[in-house]
Amino acid sequence: MDSLHLKNISSLISQNVDELRDFLKSISFSRALRVGIAVTVPIILGLQFGHFEIAIPLCFGAFWSSPSDVSGSYHYKKNGVLFSAGLVTVISYLGSYLHYGYWYSLLLLGFLSFCISYISIYGFRASLVSFSGLLALVLSFAHNSDVLENYEYALLIGLGGLWYLLLTKIWHRINPKAEIEKVLSDTFLLTAKFLETRGKLVGPQADRNNLQTQLYNLKIELTQQHAVLREALIQSRKNSGRSHYKSKRLLVFVLLVEMLETAIANPVDYDKMERLFHKNPQIKERFQEVIFELANQLLEIVKAGNNFDKIPDSHHLTNLFNSVQEEIIKYNNEDESSNYEGFIMLQNLFTYQEKQFKKLKKIKWLLGNPEIDSKEFIAKKDAQKFLIPQDYDPKLLIRNFSFQSNIFKHSLRLSVTLMIGYIVGNFFDFQNPYWVLLTIIVILRPSYGLTKTRSKDRIIGTIIGSVIAIGMVFIVQNTYILGALGLVSLIIAFSMVQKNYKASATFITLSVVFIYANLEPNILTVIEFRVLDTVVGALLSLIAMLIFWPTWEFVDIKESIEKSVKSNQEFLQKISDYYKLKGSISTSYKVARKTAFLDTSNLSSAFQRMVQEPKNKQKEMDKIYELVVLDHTFLASLASLSTYIQNHKTTEASKQFDTAIEKIENQLKGVLKHLNNATNGITDVSQDDISVFEDKIPQLNSKEFKNITSMSSEEAQVLQEAHLVWEQLQWLFSISRKMQILSASLKLD
Repeated sequence: MDSLHLKNISSLISQNVDELRDFLKSISFSRALRVGIAVTVPIILGLQFGHFEIAIPLCFGAFWSSPSDVSGSYHYKKNGVLFSAGLVTVISYLGSYLHYGYWYSLLLLGFLSFCISYISIYGFRASLVSFSGLLALVLSFAHNSDVLENYEYALLIGLGGLWYLLLTKIWHRINPKAEIEKVLSDTFLLTAKFLETRGKLVGPQADRNNLQTQLYNLKIELTQQHAVLREALIQSRKNSGRSHYKSKRLLVFVLLVEMLETAIANPVDYDKMERLFHKNPQIKERFQEVIFELANQLLEIVKAGNNFDKIPDSHHLTNLFNSVQEEIIKYNNEDESSNYEGFIMLQNLFTYQEKQFKKLKKIKWLLGNPEIDSKEFIAKKDAQKFLIPQDYDPKLLIRNFSFQSNIFKHSLRLSVTLMIGYIVGNFFDFQNPYWVLLTIIVILRPSYGLTKTRSKDRIIGTIIGSVIAIGMVFIVQNTYILGALGLVSLIIAFSMVQKNYKASATFITLSVVFIYANLEPNILTVIEFRVLDTVVGALLSLIAMLIFWPTWEFVDIKESIEKSVKSNQEFLQKISDYYKLKGSISTSYKVARKTAFLDTSNLSSAFQRMVQEPKNKQKEMDKIYELVVLDHTFLASLASLSTYIQNHKTTEASKQFDTAIEKIENQLKGVLKHLNNATNGITDVSQDDISVFEDKIPQLNSKEFKNITSMSSEEAQVLQEAHLVWEQLQWLFSISRKMQILSASLKLD
């Protein structure tokens, strides 16, 4: 018993050590460390040479320019930091006039906060630049130099931003591969977790609802991770020319994407599997071992890093596949007449796992740094088609200047809320009114769900941090130790913003209290106002989301559904074209496939945001949920059809095939019309429409199954193709029909 207890403790320690190691290697920690260095160096030098007034704006400039330093292309990161430095310079100069009068400051705060926030219409990177500007604006209340002129102070702020850019560039030059390797490793880990979760679903008495939810969330997370890695690999090649390292990593990335898409294209009816093989549980166990080993090898690849000798070999997996094949043959020989349905399921599952195994072997081969013919690399012009270019047309500012734009409403909401926060902070004579404003710009997001979650986490984190800080400040009296603790807390806080906002808020509070402990004799008052300001800012943010031009997801969900349906329609057309023309897979085909997966993932995210909103704003929830599920099912069926025609030699497409595709597309067009309220009612499906699909599907009964082994390979392939292709077409028609009926009954306006 003692040895078992010790073993559990040892396992727990080992797990925590691994998590700590991963945290220290993370991109978030690396970035936080850069921020810590960028902020600390000017202060140390300023104190050393007696120019603390110069050190402060340099420190602020570096800190305010750092939000744009996120995962992705170094080119975009560099431009983001540069634009942030320029913006905070201008805002700092204008912000220096915020102290010239109450009403003047109030109006200037409202106007500038709207303009800065409105920049976000230019996409994710622009929103980070916007956040830098808001930080500079709000923190202009925190410090007003008595030594430097306003323009000198602003220029030093800009110089601080350039200092951070220089530090980022040096960091990148020291290890240019570090970020790509880390993002790629995270993609491997998520893919392994995805496969492992599918393996758990095969097991007996699995909590399938919970596991399916995990699988669903992992797919969304993987799609987002793919977007980051895609930008990092493709955009860097675009700017730096051909790199064999990045070209090989791009091929590895493509294979990881295909592993996800192959999994989605091969859904398993787990309940049916349970029913068919309840007398043969060893078959499921063998398959589960294969899936777990596939996931484990992906994890081992991550652990191996750049040590190619530690990349796992394929012997164990090969033996597992042989074991599975033996079980399938044994199962089929027991009673052919009654086991044919189970045999087909096993064969399909085995074929799917073999495809994943081949992709895994190709990944391991590529990571072994082999010599590759340049013809195998993805052409730069083709790779760039997978990036979605951001539109920076100035006309976007005019087009979005209306209450039809969510960014316009959010910018207006933010500016009004900041003005109210400024009034409240000054009316009640808070110690640091700008803390209320800072809480608002951090918490108030365009969506209600995220604002609500951040408000709760911010309040809880601030309270926890305050309680810990009270004890630490009374125990530690040394100024230098408190300063060091403040810096360490700041670094940890920044590194945890994305992963755990509650923990981040806790360490931000610790950092603020430790720094103020060196400046304020009555630290308890500082802590008291810190908590009060946070609560006031959080409450104002939540109230603002409810009363100031609220944006509810049920209004915008139609647009997300429409976009996903259009992407699926385009993917269906590309599959149809390929089935008719054969040949090699075109880049436009792959782009259509990528877009369909991305838009379906975005639809899922939109639905998750809707779930987090107040109950009275969750209109037509059941119907929307069903539509989202049907949209996912439609894409899975498309992916399955796509996988089959890519990996099998197919016959010439018939006129009936064209007719079937046309009827499915008509159903999708009907969905789009209903979503746009362009039609009333739905068109009845004629018996002829149904027969187009049903009459073409051969019934694979027991007798045919017995005879299929005596057919020629070509005859058997034609029979299999007819059954699988037309079964998928019938299924696609059925799903699109249900989607049209649901969309016709939606009442969201």
